[in-house]
Amino acid sequence: MKLQDIPVREEQSLYEVRKKIYPRAVHGVFAWLRWAAVWATQLVFYGGPWLAWNDRQAILFDIVHRKFYLFGLVFWPQDVIYLAVLLIIAAFSLFLFTAVAGRIWCGFACPQTVYTEIFMWIERVVEGDRNARMRLDQKGSLGEKVVRKGVKHALWIALSLWTGFTFVGYVTPIRELWGAVLAFSTGPWESFWILFYGFATYGNAGWMREQVCKYMCPYARFQSAMFDNDTLVITYDAKRGEPRGKGAGTGDCVDCGICVQACPTGIDIRDGLQYECIGCAACIDGCDQVMDKLGRPRGLIRYSTTHAMQGRRTRLVRPRVAVYGAILLLIVCAAAFSLYLRVPLRVDVIRDRAAIAREVGDEEIENVYRLQIMNTTEEPRVYRVRVEGLKEIHVDGPDEVAVPGATSLLAPLRVRVHVESEHAAPGANPIRFTITAVDHPHETVREKSVFIVR
Repeated sequence: MKLQDIPVREEQSLYEVRKKIYPRAVHGVFAWLRWAAVWATQLVFYGGPWLAWNDRQAILFDIVHRKFYLFGLVFWPQDVIYLAVLLIIAAFSLFLFTAVAGRIWCGFACPQTVYTEIFMWIERVVEGDRNARMRLDQKGSLGEKVVRKGVKHALWIALSLWTGFTFVGYVTPIRELWGAVLAFSTGPWESFWILFYGFATYGNAGWMREQVCKYMCPYARFQSAMFDNDTLVITYDAKRGEPRGKGAGTGDCVDCGICVQACPTGIDIRDGLQYECIGCAACIDGCDQVMDKLGRPRGLIRYSTTHAMQGRRTRLVRPRVAVYGAILLLIVCAAAFSLYLRVPLRVDVIRDRAAIAREVGDEEIENVYRLQIMNTTEEPRVYRVRVEGLKEIHVDGPDEVAVPGATSLLAPLRVRVHVESEHAAPGANPIRFTITAVDHPHETVREKSVFIVR
């Protein structure tokens, strides 16, 4: 066999080499909506930890003391079910919105999209528009590159660190954290997480951008399972646009490429719906601008459905939307009802196992208990303890316990029964403790236990 007859083996890279994308700035309704979403989400995120409520931070995940403050509510580890419910509500909301309007979350409210939009705005302010950025990278002088890119990255890093600081401010009281940062006295964990989240923001929004949406985010992979022919997606009207060109006998698409230039993931929507499309509608705004200049109707690229493009009627209410909506409504109503009926008092009754039962003066049998009383309100409470279940059973000593606001208190309690009580049989006798707030009788908890007689 001759050397030239041996087949050449081609090697193919597992991952595609990233080509830098220079998104073009466009203006229009959807660009305005994206920035409205940016302002709304960032005002909530950056402003949330600075809000005050009852002389404390309004929103605080106090991991050290195992409490979660949400305005007037205080949640404890025992309330973890509400976190699970919140995650379920978020998941079904995402399913419902996706079934109706496609990747509207990705295009307008996803943190990756929001911070990428902010970072690209900084980039445009410092380096110029799309053409100016391309010229800077390809033909710019070294000095100009150092200055412009240095300023850009400095602003990116500052915003990223402030984002990391704000994120940690939801766990560590942000005013205390701010003082520690100014004094360079933050603890190791606070320092680590500020730098970690700052680095994640800087890397994802500044460097990786579309790579996060295309390769790291799992949502892009399974979103199609929630799409159907009645889901609103960004579509190109091929019947109206083809054949492309500027001469006679061509469609409305003049093949200017602005839709591709405006796309933050660098795809051509004219090739059909692709998983890389995040639904930001930048291509719609760009195409509408061109149509306005040419005096042609808008909507060559638009939000539409497969059925609408085929000339068929689009159904808003359909089985999957009805199921998602019904489940979501049921869970929200159940969670709201549970919060409304939630008693801000929790009690655990623990028997003292060191002394199971003992005889004391006046021919009585005594059991010792420890009551773990959790006052989940932010006001001090005085609770009255009653015990029932056996004849002549009573609390020996004070039957009231004072508990400060948002505090858990371990209170010892001695319970006695007369030796000759006809209801106190040898062994374990079921009893029930009733704990009631003195000034708020609706705050009542009942807990079962046993009374040991020997």
